[in-house]
Amino acid sequence: MSKGRISKRSIDALQCPKGKDREVLWDDAVCGFGVVAFPSGKKVYVAQCRQNGRSRRSNIGEHGRLTPEQARSEAKKLLGLVETGADPISERKAALGVRTFKDVAEDFLSLHVATKRKGRTGGEYRRIIETTINPAIGSKRITDVRRSDIARLHGKLVATPYAANMTLAIVSALWNWAAKRDEVVATANPAIGIERYPEQGRERYLTPAELARLGDALRETQIDPFAAAAIRLLILTGARLREILDAKWDHVDYERGVIFLEDSKTGKKPVYLSAAALAVLAEIPRVDGNPYIVPGAKAGKPRAGLAKPWAAICKAAGLVGVRRHDLRHTFASTGAGASMGLPIIGKLLGHTQAATTHRYAHLDADPLRRAVDTIGATIAAAMGGEKAGNVVALPKGQSR
Repeated sequence: MSKGRISKRSIDALQCPKGKDREVLWDDAVCGFGVVAFPSGKKVYVAQCRQNGRSRRSNIGEHGRLTPEQARSEAKKLLGLVETGADPISERKAALGVRTFKDVAEDFLSLHVATKRKGRTGGEYRRIIETTINPAIGSKRITDVRRSDIARLHGKLVATPYAANMTLAIVSALWNWAAKRDEVVATANPAIGIERYPEQGRERYLTPAELARLGDALRETQIDPFAAAAIRLLILTGARLREILDAKWDHVDYERGVIFLEDSKTGKKPVYLSAAALAVLAEIPRVDGNPYIVPGAKAGKPRAGLAKPWAAICKAAGLVGVRRHDLRHTFASTGAGASMGLPIIGKLLGHTQAATTHRYAHLDADPLRRAVDTIGATIAAAMGGEKAGNVVALPKGQSR
């Protein structure tokens, strides 16, 4: 340990003696400002003071990244704050302990998303975090992420409203999760207050004509029978893709007409089977050693997906822009159009929230049409002095 003027020349000359773990040079102008040389050759500026009866030391920065004058200036600031009664050393140490957004996000994905979000949803969370969110704010300490950062990111995604809003939702969910672990303050959630973009409806319903073409394509197109059966079951049950592909024969209760799924996106769930769906099941051959209704190429495994056969069917049927998930929408819209009631449709689809089923409310037109016809006829009859049942529409341009 020695004293002298800390300068580039004195620092270059400073070496850690052999056998020692460090050598310190204290500045003779600023009390408490020093530079430490280590056996590795690394040299670090430090500030040391006495506070609350004990000696405390804080690293300011590494020589080379900071010049002696820059380090001296930082030391003066830190030591000056100590003189005013502040505790900047504890604050600096606490700040150094704050993790980056990227580090917290990795824990969020592995500890929360992987256990609470199913299959494709978890994969989508990871994809958006790794390709969209982390490149923008991943290197920031999580407590340094501001609403302006998230608003800027959201703004860059204006051309893709769904992706922009999904990004916002993931940031908010991650922040709330981190708040429960006391890493951030819940009320400082940077996604709060940012207005979502309006999204165009993603629902696509097959018309009766399109359903007829779909049926013809399934009968006439050369695809493997398991894929054809899976597509039929999707449209006849309204189930999600993986719910059909992951269903096993021992899940089927023929007497009750139900497939009891042990697990799905919303947990345990019954998939109700119509007579038409039961007829499809009856025609599916069983594969020895494979418990799945729709067996995969690997022994004992379910089918991986339906991308290729679905593309072939859509091409043959002339269905443009129709996704496999639109079969589920078609099932629901058919029920809504038949006035079966949204609660019943929600039960069939396995929705846990009534709001999820409400997207089909506008299709439930029959009861509204009957109601408006009855009301309109009654009022028109009263105004015209006729009974409701005898109301006759007047030709355009005539009046009573």
